[in-house]
Amino acid sequence: MQETIMHNSRELKKEFIKKWVQGLHICCSSKKQMNLLERKNKIKLSADIALASAKNSTTCWSKAIISKAEKDEQNMILVNNLSGSGSKFMCAHQKVSCHKRITSKKILKKSYGFRKKMKKMEPCDHGSNLATCIAKRLVKKRTQVLKRLVPGGEFMDEFSVIKEALDYILSLRVQVDVMKNLVNATTILN
Repeated sequence: MQETIMHNSRELKKEFIKKWVQGLHICCSSKKQMNLLERKNKIKLSADIALASAKNSTTCWSKAIISKAEKDEQNMILVNNLSGSGSKFMCAHQKVSCHKRITSKKILKKSYGFRKKMKKMEPCDHGSNLATCIAKRLVKKRTQVLKRLVPGGEFMDEFSVIKEALDYILSLRVQVDVMKNLVNATTILN
């Protein structure tokens, strides 16, 4: 299994480098004069889209990154060139209609205050022990944090979030390794 992870990591690095360089060329040709902040944002955007498209949109986090980038009209050229045709990037978790999602959020906000009051009054179920109750709350809080950190995580269940977070971490590690190697190569050349 370790060998397949290393092989997949090598393949992902190759695909990421290829797409990232292609994305950087597109970004540099789109606007000749960029200030430092614009350049940083273009590098980050092209790296994120390259990483997501290197995964061939097989994960929800990669689909979420590409969908978010597609929302800005200026990014469409970059998204279309790196990932192929866009607008088909939705997870099964994201197929909820927008109206239902907004209505659900309103209901949740209203019930949140009520739940908070109930928690203060009744810290745990009467039948469970305190350690189990605390452990469940910790797991719930940490999965909520993961849902905020993983792109598209707010639409996933707990199991999917953990699975996607693991894949996202491995992919970010690949991205960081490639960027470190690029920095090391440029410092050696200079």
